[in-house]
Amino acid sequence: MTIWVDADACPVPIKQMLFRAADRVGVDVVLVANHPIAVPRSKRVRFMQVAPGFDVADNAIVEAAQPGDLVISADIELAADALAKGVAVIGPRGEAFSAESIRGRQVQREFMQTLRESGVATGGPPPLGPKDKQAFASALERWLNQYQREQREKNA
Repeated sequence: MTIWVDADACPVPIKQMLFRAADRVGVDVVLVANHPIAVPRSKRVRFMQVAPGFDVADNAIVEAAQPGDLVISADIELAADALAKGVAVIGPRGEAFSAESIRGRQVQREFMQTLRESGVATGGPPPLGPKDKQAFASALERWLNQYQREQREKNA
């Protein structure tokens, strides 16, 4: 199983948590971006650089991810595509996306896009705070615990 990271917009503290988890649990982490990103020396962490362009990294993640993998992204469309493929998705603020929740998030995204296009200044998300980091750590830990249970069952 692999954790795929939409690394262009993933906050550094989230990447650091993923790096520690990779070695601790023995799961592969792949950061995907269209510009170079430093990764620690680890046989479990690697970087995949893709060509520049709109959604190129997202498309590479969806293409490579397999059911049972995890995607880390705040991109709602990437999350929807990954979920449709049977891949789990967690946002960097700890939201575990699901087939039930993703449509509401898509509608919200479309509404905000309409507001921006009509000239309303909507602002971006607030900076990642301690509660966000804790929520992400908890969501990641739940996924890793499930991964470890499946590994034990597989090897039993």
